[in-house]
Amino acid sequence: MHKKESWFLAGLLFAILWASASTATKIALKEAQPLVVAVSRFGVASVIMLFTSHFVLKNRLPRNKEWKQLAVYGLLNITIYLGLYVIAMKEVTASIGALTVAASPVFISFLSFFVLKKPLSAIILTAILICIAGFVVVAWPLFDGATVTVRGLTVLIISMFSYSVGTIYFASKEWNDLHLLTLNGWQTLLGGIFMMPFVFFTYKSNANYFGGDFWKGTLWLAALVSIGAVLLWLRLIKEDAVKAGLWLFLCPILELLLQQFL
Repeated sequence: MHKKESWFLAGLLFAILWASASTATKIALKEAQPLVVAVSRFGVASVIMLFTSHFVLKNRLPRNKEWKQLAVYGLLNITIYLGLYVIAMKEVTASIGALTVAASPVFISFLSFFVLKKPLSAIILTAILICIAGFVVVAWPLFDGATVTVRGLTVLIISMFSYSVGTIYFASKEWNDLHLLTLNGWQTLLGGIFMMPFVFFTYKSNANYFGGDFWKGTLWLAALVSIGAVLLWLRLIKEDAVKAGLWLFLCPILELLLQQFL
């Protein structure tokens, strides 16, 4: 398979899996608090990835400054982004949650220009404008009657900005030969650990039931999103963060389609 075909298939599969996160989160939230869902998801995903990477594949551990980079990336990409995202999903519908994902490629593109000093080509700018226009046309009718609060939407946008900053941070650092499974496993574990104090502080035993919906949503998020989608995403942004970000424009449409089946 040619490199371009492989990159295209990776991007399409990433968009499909990432788009499922909103609906899976709403399912898990029926039976547990937002941060409980989040740390459960990260715990399951990180154990699977780190066991596979270090005990099955015998990959090396991170070294020296790689630990610091993983901690910062985990803070931005897990603790802040997904922590705020799952909290916001209590106050917005799954469709609105999916639609705001389209803000990330815009953030990524401009952060890439200002931080990485990477010029935006006319083709990329045109693609972004076309995607934004298409997003507005598709999304506008969905806001009629949608459940969303100002606080929920604000938290959601902040979470998307943190995700974008994390993407640029990852693209700007040297990861040497660190395996993507190792990288994703440790950043997921560290991000989850950073979130634990907030979980303990806000935990309410009568708000968590851990029934079928909790496990269905949480295991979907752990296996297909935190592992599958994120590994694909890391591969994409290693090649080109701006072009990878354009795949996020597909997520709202795919999310609306997935809602008909999940």
